[in-house]
Amino acid sequence: MVRIKWPVALATLFLLLLGWYVLYTQEIVRALRANAVTLTQIFAEVQQGLSSTDPAEEVDALFRLQSVIIESEMPIIHTGPGDTVYAVRNLPFEIDLETAEGQGRALEYARSLDEFHSPVASSGFSYLHFGDTPQVRRLRWIPWLQVAGLLLTVVVGLTMIRYQRRVEGERAWTAMARELAHQLGTPISSLQGWLELLRLPPDERPDLLLEGEIAGGVEEDLVRLERISHRFELIGRKTELGSLSLQSIVHDLESYLQNRLPRFGPDVKLRVEVPEDLPPVKGNELLLTWALENVVKNALDALAGCGGRITIRACEATEPGWIEVRVEDDGPGVGLEIRDRIFELGATTKSGGWGVGLAFSQRIVERVHGGRIELLDTRGGGATFRVRLPAADPA
Repeated sequence: MVRIKWPVALATLFLLLLGWYVLYTQEIVRALRANAVTLTQIFAEVQQGLSSTDPAEEVDALFRLQSVIIESEMPIIHTGPGDTVYAVRNLPFEIDLETAEGQGRALEYARSLDEFHSPVASSGFSYLHFGDTPQVRRLRWIPWLQVAGLLLTVVVGLTMIRYQRRVEGERAWTAMARELAHQLGTPISSLQGWLELLRLPPDERPDLLLEGEIAGGVEEDLVRLERISHRFELIGRKTELGSLSLQSIVHDLESYLQNRLPRFGPDVKLRVEVPEDLPPVKGNELLLTWALENVVKNALDALAGCGGRITIRACEATEPGWIEVRVEDDGPGVGLEIRDRIFELGATTKSGGWGVGLAFSQRIVERVHGGRIELLDTRGGGATFRVRLPAADPA
C-alpha cells in the first residue's frame, strides 16, 4: 500500500502546488491591473492641475495626487537634513516618528530601500526613499517558483517512472513464475503418471505399456524438462541467433501438439502448411519454438470444448528479407475489449488464465529476434496471429 500511496501523494502535491501557482499569478495580474488604474488616475490629476487657472484647484489636484500615490501601497520615507524623518507611508510596520526609536527604525528601513532604488531629491535638501509595491515583490518570486515547480515536476516524473519500472519488474517476475509453473506442469504430471504405472505389479499394467515404452515416455518428459530449463536460462541473456529451418521448427511443434490435441476435444484439428523451399530465418531455436508454441496453445484454448481447425502457414513476406508465419483458427475470435491489450501481461479471457503466453511470445519475437507479432483484423469469426521474422543472411 505504501508503494501505491507515494506516487499518488506526489501527484496530488504537484497538482495542489500548480493550482496555488495559478492563483498566485492571477492575484498579481489583478494587482497590476489596479496599478494601471492608479497610473491613469495620476495622469488625470496632473492634467487637471495643468489645465486649471484656479490656484486653489491646483492645490486640490496636488492633494488628490498625493492621496492616489499613497493608496498605491508603495513604501515612501521622506527625510531631511540631519537624517530627520519627516513622514512615512505604506511601511510594513507601525512606527512613531516622535520617538528616537521610531526615527532610527525608519532610517534603517530607508537605507534598505536605497539598496534597490536611489532616493529622489526633493525641495529643501530633502529626499524621498521609496520601494517596490507588494505586487512587484511578489513578481520577484515568480522565477523561483518556476524553478521549484520544474524541480518538483522532475522529481514527480522520476518517481513515477521508477514506480512504473518497479511494477513492471514485479509483473515480469510474477509472469515468469507463472509461466514456469505452467511449463513444468505437463511433464511433471506425465512423470507422475509413469511413476504410478511403474508401481503397479507387471501383471496389472496395461498390455501396451511395456517397460521400454515407459522408459521412452519418461525420457521424453525429461527431455522436455531440460528444454524448459534451457528456455528460462536464456531469458535476460544476450542470445546468439543463427540460421534456422522454420520447416523443422513447425513440424516438431506439430508432432508435439498432435499428441495433446485430444485434451482439447475430439473435433480439434491441426494443419501445417510450410513450403519445402522456404528460406531459413535468423533466430534461436529454443526461444522461437517457445514463442510459436504459446501462440498455437492460445488458439487451442480458444477451440477447447467447441472444436475447430488450427492452421499454421509459413511463407515469404511481400517485403524482401522477411519470413511470415500465420496461426489461424476458426474459433470465436478475440473480443473488442481485449484486442488492444492482447499482448499485455495478465490479459486473458480464459477463466483461471494468467495472460502470460502471448506476452512472452511478443518479447521473444520483437525484443530477441527483431521481428513483429500482431493480431490481424479478421471478419467472420476466428483469430489470426501473424509473426514476421527476419530471414537469415545468405551463406
